[in-house]
Amino acid sequence: MQKTLNIFISDELQKSERARLLAEAPTDTFFWHPHYEDQTEPPPSDFLKCQICLGNVPPDWIALNPELKWIQLLSIGFGEYLHLDWQQLADRIQLTNIAGFFTEPVAQSMLAGLLALYRGLDQLAVLKEAKQWVGDPLRGGFKTLDRANVVLFGYGAINRRFEELIQPFGCQTICLSSKTGLDDLDQALPSADVVVSTVPDTPSTQNIFSAKRLELLKKTAIFINFGRGSVIDEDALVQRLHDSRLGGAVIDVTQSEPLSNNHGLWNCPNTIITQHTGGGTDDERPKKIEWFCDNLKRFRQGIPLLGEVDFKRGY
Repeated sequence: MQKTLNIFISDELQKSERARLLAEAPTDTFFWHPHYEDQTEPPPSDFLKCQICLGNVPPDWIALNPELKWIQLLSIGFGEYLHLDWQQLADRIQLTNIAGFFTEPVAQSMLAGLLALYRGLDQLAVLKEAKQWVGDPLRGGFKTLDRANVVLFGYGAINRRFEELIQPFGCQTICLSSKTGLDDLDQALPSADVVVSTVPDTPSTQNIFSAKRLELLKKTAIFINFGRGSVIDEDALVQRLHDSRLGGAVIDVTQSEPLSNNHGLWNCPNTIITQHTGGGTDDERPKKIEWFCDNLKRFRQGIPLLGEVDFKRGY
């Protein structure tokens, strides 16, 4: 392994974060660049001479850099990179995400959103903004989570932690992997009080919650999606929420982000949109830098990297 590396940074780092990287790799050369929102923008010349990239660069850049050996994403999701020819690229490039990084905050966000709907906090927040006191008439519409039937679709670290968090409420859980046959999912949905999806964006999960499958849910069910927006038919979800054929939704991810101003989800009743912030914490950024520094040590030592993507599994 070469001792001196060129490292491309595609993110707006704070001064302290840059200092941490320079302290970790004082002999390496860093090229500081912003996050590139425009996926059609050609790569800068700095990128083409780097062996390592930190950040989610446009996918089409990757094959253009013959020097590239490792990309550390700053996300768990990597759906935008799936179309690349990894059978060829994987021979020379390692792709790592930050799998497991958001487990605790996401699980807590899912529980917070669910309890907010059950206890009417979304309605009360609107009334506060309007300075409108309603009081007693609201009480009969509130629920508790006690002994709810909960379907956990995507039984990875996040849903396993969520299951632990809801145990004190005496919930009954059905845990299904995204690899589980859809017959099992279809059998579980009609009795579900809550459905939680945390599955990634893969060809096999896209539109898995189709209009037909959403019809299986009872009209009081709560749908929670903290995986990827591609797994659900958003138009069908919006229609069911507007028609009171679904009890509510907590949505962290959408098919297109940011959500357009005229998207139907904004006006859906009993719906909380957390704007892909479910994993956010006040120490998120420095922890991501530490993750990269740990992996950089591993890269130099030639030992397995944390979060290496397994393209055979699809995540």
